[in-house]
Amino acid sequence: MKSRYSKEEMDRYFNDPEYRKSAGGKGMKKFNGQRLALKLGIWTAILVGLVFYGMYIIHGLPSLEELENPKPELATRVLSADGQVIDQFYLKNRAVADIKTLPPYVIQALIATEDKKFYSHWGLDPIRILSAFVTDLVHMRIMEGASTITQQLARNLYLNQEVTLTRKIREAITAVQIERTYTKQEILAMYLNDVYFGRGAYGIESASQLYFDEPSSDLTMPQAALLIGMLRSPGRFDPITHPARANMIKNVVLRNLYEDGNISRAAMEKEMKVPINLKYHGPSTGLAPSFVEMVRQELEKKAEKYGFDIYRDGLTVYTTLDSRMQAYADSAVEQHLQKYQQIFDDHWHWSENQATLQSALDKAIKDLPEYRDASTDAERNAIYKQLYTDPAFVDSVKKAEQRIQVGFVCIDPQNGHIKAMVGSSNFKHFRYGLNHVTQIARQCGSAFKPFVYTVAIDNGYAPSYKLLNQPVTVVMPDGKRWSPRNADGEFGGEVTLRDALKYSINVVAVRAIQEIAPVQQVIDYAHRMGIQTYIPPYASIAMGTSLVVPIQLATAYGVFANQGVLTKPVAILKIEDKNGNVIWQSHTQSTEVLSKQTAYLMTNMLEGVINGGTGGRVRNYFYLDCAGKTGTTNNFADAWFEGYTPQLVAGVWVGFDDERVHFTNWYGQGGTAAAPIWAIFMRDVYDDKAIGLPITSFVQPQGVVTATICAQTGMLATQFCPDKVTEVFNAKYLPPVCNVHTSPTSANVKKPTGKIGF
Repeated sequence: MKSRYSKEEMDRYFNDPEYRKSAGGKGMKKFNGQRLALKLGIWTAILVGLVFYGMYIIHGLPSLEELENPKPELATRVLSADGQVIDQFYLKNRAVADIKTLPPYVIQALIATEDKKFYSHWGLDPIRILSAFVTDLVHMRIMEGASTITQQLARNLYLNQEVTLTRKIREAITAVQIERTYTKQEILAMYLNDVYFGRGAYGIESASQLYFDEPSSDLTMPQAALLIGMLRSPGRFDPITHPARANMIKNVVLRNLYEDGNISRAAMEKEMKVPINLKYHGPSTGLAPSFVEMVRQELEKKAEKYGFDIYRDGLTVYTTLDSRMQAYADSAVEQHLQKYQQIFDDHWHWSENQATLQSALDKAIKDLPEYRDASTDAERNAIYKQLYTDPAFVDSVKKAEQRIQVGFVCIDPQNGHIKAMVGSSNFKHFRYGLNHVTQIARQCGSAFKPFVYTVAIDNGYAPSYKLLNQPVTVVMPDGKRWSPRNADGEFGGEVTLRDALKYSINVVAVRAIQEIAPVQQVIDYAHRMGIQTYIPPYASIAMGTSLVVPIQLATAYGVFANQGVLTKPVAILKIEDKNGNVIWQSHTQSTEVLSKQTAYLMTNMLEGVINGGTGGRVRNYFYLDCAGKTGTTNNFADAWFEGYTPQLVAGVWVGFDDERVHFTNWYGQGGTAAAPIWAIFMRDVYDDKAIGLPITSFVQPQGVVTATICAQTGMLATQFCPDKVTEVFNAKYLPPVCNVHTSPTSANVKKPTGKIGF
């Protein structure tokens, strides 16, 4: 803005006193007044700004209650039913150490390295701040390196990590308040239990366990020196990736101990030569990672309703898992797959499956971040071409594709408690991958047949009832004809329901669903017993063509084991807050879906599958009473075994993530590929005296009778029947007395007709 006074007038005003008294001088006085008002306005604005800035700083400070009751993020512990910590959920891996148990050189090293005047200052070190301020001016940066231990604690507990003048002021004020609130010893304890040591470890106890596999109370002087030195920059002095730097900073801390008079020169030189003795094994997935991840997902669903944070609130989660049974499950899977993977690798040839390999390579490349993040088509094409022809990459894809996968789950059928779970053959490193117990749905083959025979038994047909083992043709809804075949390609005459199930005869199962167990009734029973997936209303379901989820199939078999009662699977027993208050507790959810009589008759038939039927390989490992059924799907893509004892039910699925990869012949049968895992597990569990499962047999309930029948007619035997067998019946559906063999000379043997119960 141009002044209305000339330069000569302004010079005269300041140099000629008489002129300042003249009329023109009065105008300049007005000008001078304007300048004064401007100065007052500027100072007022500065003052108001300082007031508001001060209020802003104060507003960001922790309250007195927060200072007196700091709330560090606490890990949630997940406990097994037998009291073992199987995993933790946390954003910060933090464990609390008792400062009284720490070796004295830990505290000495901390003070000698981080804050020499710790015991004499009141939260701030003015000389140190001034020195850092001068350094920061030279290097044009916000103050760094001036913080005392108390200031660092203030930042870690209450403030953020941004490097700004505002944060530094808040940090200083809070540090003073901390010194007024806590003793020096308490400040040291909070600091050592909160500070970050790299690789996700917060607090000296977590760091000691992570790097040395030892409690912090057992730290050696070189180990303590390394950890204290790492506080300056955990990444820069990481002993795993930068061992030379780590050794250097360790020696710096040892020298600090010497210079502060805590150790002698001889001791310093001796400790500098002692190796650190790292025992770092990497982050552990913990026991039963598939199960733990399922638990985590359930907790996430409950978090909003019950108002807790599983990563910060220090909950204790009590689960149904038995750590000993889990160890046996892991061992059974590992034992079986060690030899079985090699068998498969010897039989699978990529030269005969080029289309599958090309598709797998295409998917693997396009799923890579570098491919997805490429900015141009030309870049993507170059990446694609390079990887598609890279032998190492191709081999890695082949190996992943032909890795046998496993889904195993063991449940107590009486209360639904999940006792063990293996969701992947790669269980040692599994965390967030596919859980093959809860997250896949596959055809279960003959493992579905018990639902068909359950309906038949419930409809009044006895295990001794006979159906033709002859070819059958079914007209499908689309008009096409379907003619199922037996696995061995052979047919025969009449076969009892018991033997049809024992030897898994396909055409008899199809005849059963056509003649004595209607399709819709089978579907209803399967759903009632725990199968939740869609089951199409076709006769082919008798051979297990519908999709099932492994945990649901195991739950359904638990109905047989639990005398007709369906119990919903349970993973979490209760949730407690950090003070031991119960937030949530589970309750057993049971429903009677079958009669005890039908459940027992099916168990009796399924025992035959183990004792001489398709599940006979179980007896190579396990000799106690048990029942079960094998399952094998087309092209040997999926192998199943579902079985139970009086106390436990367990299911096994074995197959591949890519369904185009499959077993190539009979070594891929359920009885061979899956049943041994079940049997090895059960053997080890029942042999463990600490687990203490009782050795019992299945209890025959009231209403079930044992009778001798004529093997030829299925009727109650007389003294004249040439062939007799023992059979169990629902007392309501006992067959009549055989009227064919009325004397030793009877020659004509005919099959009785028109009577339910044969």
